[in-house]
Amino acid sequence: MSPFEICSELPTADAFKALYDTTAWGPASRDAAFYQAALAGSWRVRAAYAEGRLLGFARVISDGHLHAFITEMIVHPEHHGRGIGSALLKGLLEECRAAGVTDIQLFCAKGKSAFYARHGFVARPGEAPGMQYCPPT
Repeated sequence: MSPFEICSELPTADAFKALYDTTAWGPASRDAAFYQAALAGSWRVRAAYAEGRLLGFARVISDGHLHAFITEMIVHPEHHGRGIGSALLKGLLEECRAAGVTDIQLFCAKGKSAFYARHGFVARPGEAPGMQYCPPT
């Protein structure tokens, strides 16, 4: 496998959509403009490429001072286990710390908690504040 490069620039909306669609987190019918609008709300980003192909992406939504939320930590399934996710996450954590942001949170995909624990994250206690909106179906 070829090595990958990490950069701190937004991918194209088409490349992000293609990567996002590998997760089954949302309907594939969303167009690239939907993802372009989402990307515009990013505070910091990291993208992994090999031979011009987007292999992984992660971003932070933040006020730049108090709170940061890491979201869309995605590595293409064909490239799991190559250290791409670790490189993306480490870069974003460095950006947060450099800005003085220490409250860094994320939602963890099912079965991925061990990955985040290796990078210093801990599960929030059951009595900790916070709720997630779940619209009625």
